[in-house]
Amino acid sequence: MLDPHINADVIIVGLGAVGSALVLHLARQGVKVVGIDRFDPPHDQGSSHGRTRITRLAVGEGEAFVPLVQRSHALWRRFEAETGERLMQTTGLLVVGAPAGDTAAYHGQAGFFARTRSIAQRFGIEHEMLSPAAVRERFPAFLPGDDEHAYYEPEGGVLFPETCIRVQLMLAERAGARLLRRCRMQGVTPEGDGVAVQTDAGVLRAGRAVLCTGAWLPGQAAALPRLRVLRQVLHWVEPEVPAWFDAGAFPAFLWLHGPDASDAFYGFPRVDGQAGVKLATEQFTQLSDPDHVDRTVAPAVEQALLDDHVAGRLRGLAPRVLTSTTCLYTMADDGNFVIAPHPDTERITLVSACSGHGFKHSAALGESLAQHITGQPTRCDLGSFIAPR
Repeated sequence: MLDPHINADVIIVGLGAVGSALVLHLARQGVKVVGIDRFDPPHDQGSSHGRTRITRLAVGEGEAFVPLVQRSHALWRRFEAETGERLMQTTGLLVVGAPAGDTAAYHGQAGFFARTRSIAQRFGIEHEMLSPAAVRERFPAFLPGDDEHAYYEPEGGVLFPETCIRVQLMLAERAGARLLRRCRMQGVTPEGDGVAVQTDAGVLRAGRAVLCTGAWLPGQAAALPRLRVLRQVLHWVEPEVPAWFDAGAFPAFLWLHGPDASDAFYGFPRVDGQAGVKLATEQFTQLSDPDHVDRTVAPAVEQALLDDHVAGRLRGLAPRVLTSTTCLYTMADDGNFVIAPHPDTERITLVSACSGHGFKHSAALGESLAQHITGQPTRCDLGSFIAPR
């Protein structure tokens, strides 16, 4: 049972990408904060696992995201300096697109390739436009067609999500946060001038609560009907020429090879300690219950990755998937983030910051959310994400 004397200024429910950042920044502001999670973060049940995440500065999802990812890069480096842990590796980022002028959609945005280049120009982000021949010469595993084009961003790279979460939670506890792992929220309600969070171990009370519960948020907040939970699959493919897939020879990449969102795949250099090369697509089948996810991956799904995406585009890979795993997207129809007050009280804030591209923004989003909650000016403008009451 919970200590009956536990109370807080703010309770954070869910300690994944954004929750771990938010609890850290609140604690560093001197806020009395309690964080709870139904699992033991970092864990493999939600959206923030799988060893690696892509980070890129020219985010084709929209200009409002650029200050968040720029600030997040600075925060990851600060946390690395404080702890000696490796949170981010600069490997370069390659975006390959279909013929110039196409309308390929990605993360809810049509014309994603053109938007990426435009945003890089708008914000002065270092980049190169590479011909197919230049891509093939510089990165031998890539085989873009002569009618494709490529954007290369040298400051793009890879984040290590489990380490990022673990480090932020460690720093939060050092700053005075109280973390309750394997503590399941059963409900949250207004109570007097604060809130009561009912858990399977007792009741917690605070001035306010923030729900950062990822795939579980749609079931906890009927006020957010536009969020869908999507099951995703990650694969590690056996390399025949391992050196072609090491950092330096193989950047993180996005490849948009058709007009639909399903006509795309992405991947990473071998920086995660696994024998295989991590590759993935995005799937769009909606789940009704994140507690009952099929975690098995059918051989036909693995073969479809090889046949529909890898074949003719990457060389030096064996036609064999070594291992696969699943994770969850919490997807808004427009690919945006959602920060909204609960319909019953402004003392409960609902945060959904994934939509398939949230991790790289999460450190700065947590920092600015902490400032917003405590009534301070925010380091990054959140106006594009905060829903009106």
